[in-house]
Amino acid sequence: MIAERLRGWFENRLPLSDTHTLNQGNIYIVPTKAGFAFALTLVLMLIASINYQLNLGYLLTFLLAGSALVSMHLTHGTLRGLTLRAKPPGAVFLGESAEVEVVLTNPRAARHGIGLAVSRARPLSFAWCDVPAQGSAVARVRFATSRRGLMRVPTLMCETRFPLGLFRAWTVWRPAAQVLVYPKPEDPPVPLPSTQAVPGSSSASRAAAGAEFDGVRSYRRGDAMRRVVWKKAARTGELVSRDTSESANRELWLDFDGAALTDAEARLSRLAAWTLAAEHTGLAFGLRIPGVELPPAQGDMQRRAALEALALWQ
Repeated sequence: MIAERLRGWFENRLPLSDTHTLNQGNIYIVPTKAGFAFALTLVLMLIASINYQLNLGYLLTFLLAGSALVSMHLTHGTLRGLTLRAKPPGAVFLGESAEVEVVLTNPRAARHGIGLAVSRARPLSFAWCDVPAQGSAVARVRFATSRRGLMRVPTLMCETRFPLGLFRAWTVWRPAAQVLVYPKPEDPPVPLPSTQAVPGSSSASRAAAGAEFDGVRSYRRGDAMRRVVWKKAARTGELVSRDTSESANRELWLDFDGAALTDAEARLSRLAAWTLAAEHTGLAFGLRIPGVELPPAQGDMQRRAALEALALWQ
């Protein structure tokens, strides 16, 4: 408990930044368990060499000690000079694991055995990578989502034990990037509310000569890919979308008050499930929640706008 509090106090003092350059001031290094065992072995070898006056024992002891010192220098140098840059993670649903991509840029010789992990995760789950000379590499770190809305990427740890595993060098970094967490969709979802006729619309469907659909119209940005008439696109090179009488003349309203649940988070989960179902069926749908109203529309952009509104609602 005390160690966790000290770790939290230390991490809260670190600045928020999506770029982290490693230098003498932010890299820490200590011996590992193998390093302490190696040091104890050297002490025993030195005592035995002194006791029995073994010149070759002295030679071997100090040769191994020198190798350990060189290893310490190489372990620290593996991290020194690297630049870490976090890319903004994509949106996820509550309960899913989010993923942040970290680009490691190396201005000097190749670096090996570098791992990144969430600092407070137990057990630590490292994403390992090697960084080529004067190049870059990408490490993908996954972390759990605990709440709806904007969630800051947790504090990350970058570590190496290269080359011999006798020393552990690490740095701690607080990225400023945030991940958008949508409400967890209700499972199993309840049926969608009833659709409503669009005011002033005609119920008559338009027939497309020789086509197998009720009608078509020019492609609009945001139309679902499954509504594109690919046969016509392949034949004429023109993108058109299906325009059935149902989707053209009816719309759906997803209403916070119509979710019929007492808990606000449960209502948001139901609205998230309805949003996914409405987008899947290709219906034009709008969203009403206290303080926010999205007019009816179709496609992936409408789905993302609705889920973002649900995620950020307070």
